[in-house]
Amino acid sequence: MQVPARPIVASLEHVTLRYGDREILHDLQLPIVGRAITCLIGLSGAGKSTILRLINGLRRPTSGNVYVDGRDIGLLNARELIELRRSIGFAFQFSALFDSLTIYDNIALPLREIRPRLSMAEINERVEQSLHLVGLDGVAQRLPSELSGGMVKRAGFARAVITHPHIVLYDEPTTGLDPILTHLLTETIRELQRRDQSTVVVVSHDLSSIYTMADYLAMLGDGGIIAYGTLEQIRASTDPRVQQFLAGRTEGPIKV
Repeated sequence: MQVPARPIVASLEHVTLRYGDREILHDLQLPIVGRAITCLIGLSGAGKSTILRLINGLRRPTSGNVYVDGRDIGLLNARELIELRRSIGFAFQFSALFDSLTIYDNIALPLREIRPRLSMAEINERVEQSLHLVGLDGVAQRLPSELSGGMVKRAGFARAVITHPHIVLYDEPTTGLDPILTHLLTETIRELQRRDQSTVVVVSHDLSSIYTMADYLAMLGDGGIIAYGTLEQIRASTDPRVQQFLAGRTEGPIKV
């Protein structure tokens, strides 16, 4: 794997992860380039979402090392891990909003935990700004159940970036959405990344979205990285597994 010349903000080094007798990742190596969008692609169950949880410290590798900002997550104690997570935003696949809280309270929650000295006026301003950025003006006092699926996704984005984290993780941000909403959310991710100059990692099966926003692509398979590079490099790959996946063909070396 050719490592980019740009600064590496996070990396997985020789990571193996097992659940019981099942090996999800094997000796995986992956650099995450700073101030860029890296998209993770591959078949369902390849371990893409697991990588996000490793970067955020929600999972620990069976062996190998996960580095974020030069720190080995496996060596951090509970307090240090909590502190590190304050610099990482996570937009979960199903948004993970609290059903009993208003959209306002859901989005304000990270601010209240991480910036307890902020005044109510400052919190109000930041929540309004975050909602505006994702096109959700006027919904602050609604409950998640009162919003459409696309609106709930965008509320999850707003919560993930409200503290201006320098790393943002998106797990399947466009799953189950129509093409118009998919395009809107893809543009939202790119706009938020540009605003904060953040480092973004996106897990997605939506190739049209990936082609729109990816700076780097990593394709997972057989527990490791099959291909890694810029969007142009991946699309020009001669690896038959890569070309089969990108074309969506059932025939080829990847058995489904």
